[in-house]
Amino acid sequence: MDAWLEWARGPAFLFAFTFMVLGLMRHVGLTLWGMVRTMRQAGDGTIPYAQVLSATLKWLLPVEKVKSQVLFSLTSLLFHIAILIVPIFLAGHIVLWTRGLGLSWPAIPNQVADVLTIVAIVTAVALVIQRATAPATRSLSRFQDYALPLLVALPFVSGYFVMHPSGNPFSYEATLFVHVMSANVLFVLIPLTKLSHMAFFPGVQMVSEIAWHWPSDSGSRVGVALGKENEAI
Repeated sequence: MDAWLEWARGPAFLFAFTFMVLGLMRHVGLTLWGMVRTMRQAGDGTIPYAQVLSATLKWLLPVEKVKSQVLFSLTSLLFHIAILIVPIFLAGHIVLWTRGLGLSWPAIPNQVADVLTIVAIVTAVALVIQRATAPATRSLSRFQDYALPLLVALPFVSGYFVMHPSGNPFSYEATLFVHVMSANVLFVLIPLTKLSHMAFFPGVQMVSEIAWHWPSDSGSRVGVALGKENEAI
C-alpha cells in the first residue's frame, strides 16, 4: 500500500494536476480568443461593464433565485462554498504546498474545516435527491448531473476519515489512498465537465453580453422576435 500511496501522491497527482491546469488554460485561451474575435466583428463594441459585474454578483449571490427556489438555491450555494474553501484553506493541504513549492497562505481552523466538510457531503447528497425528485430538473438532468456531486463528495468523506482515524472503519492507508486518488480523478474531470464552471463563471456574463451586442442591434431584434422588446435584458 505504501508504494501505491507514493504513486498516487507523486506521478498520478502531477499528471492530474497538470492536466487540470492545462485544460483550464485551454478553456481560458479559447474563450478569450472568441471574445476578441467577436468584439472585432461586433457592430456595437460598447460593453456595459457595470451591468456585467452586477449580473455576475447576482449569480454568485442568487437572491432572486433564493426567493423562488429556496431549498435548492441555498443547498447549491452552501455546496459551492464548502467545496472551494476546504481544499484550498485546509491546513494539511497548505503544508503540502509549502513542502513542495514553498507556497503558504493562512489556513482555516480544523474545526471550521470539519463543519464545511460535513456541509459539502450533506449538500452533495441533497442536490442529487432534489434533482431526482423535482420534475423540472429531473427531465433536464443527465447522468453526470447525478454522478458529479457524489464524486465531489468522495474526497470529502475519505478526507474526514483521514482527519478522524478513531472513527474510521477502514484502514488509514486505504482511506488515504481513496482520498488522494478521488481528488486526482476530480482534477482530470474539472476541465472536461461542468465542474469547470466554478472557475469560469465570472467570464460567462462577459461572453453573453458581448454576444448580445453582435451584430449591432441584434439584441433588440431578438427581443422583438420574442415579443419582449419592452422588457429589461
